[in-house]
Amino acid sequence: MRRIAVCPGSFDPITVGHLDIISRAATIFDKVIVLVSFNANKKSATFTEQERIQMILEATKDIDNVYVDCFDGLLAEYVKNVNACAIVKGLRAVSDFESEFQMALVNKKLYGGAETVFLTTSGENMFLSSSIVKEIAYHGGDISGFIHPAIISFVQQKLIHKHK
Repeated sequence: MRRIAVCPGSFDPITVGHLDIISRAATIFDKVIVLVSFNANKKSATFTEQERIQMILEATKDIDNVYVDCFDGLLAEYVKNVNACAIVKGLRAVSDFESEFQMALVNKKLYGGAETVFLTTSGENMFLSSSIVKEIAYHGGDISGFIHPAIISFVQQKLIHKHK
C-alpha cells in the first residue's frame, strides 16, 4: 500500500519554505500531492490557479514523487478521495500552531482516515511567507533567496508590472 500525503496551501507564490516542507515530506511518504487550495479567509490570489500550478511544477520537477493538483472544497473530502493517509502542514512559529491545530482537529472529525503531520520549518525560513515575497518583489527588491530560481523572473515580471 502506498502512503500518500497531501500538502495543501495557497502557494501564492511557492517559497523556499514551502519547498523545504514538501521535499522533506517526499522523503517520508511514497507520494506527496501539493494541493493548491483556496482559503475563503484570504483575499484574492495574486497568481492564477494555473500560474501557481506551473510554478509548483517547475520548482518541484526534480522530486520524483511529488504531484500537483488543485481543489476548491473541503480538504478532508479531497484527502479521502485520493486515499491519503496524511495531511502535511508546515509550522513557522508557535503562532501558526493554534490555527493549524484547530484545522487538524476539524479535518480529523470530517475524515478520520488521515492524520495531520506537522513539520517545523528550518530556522532560516521561519520569517518567510508568500506575502513577504510579494511585497519585496512588488517594490523591485531581490527575491532570489526566497523562491526557486526557475520562477524568479516570472514572479518579478508579474509583480513589478502590477506596481507600475
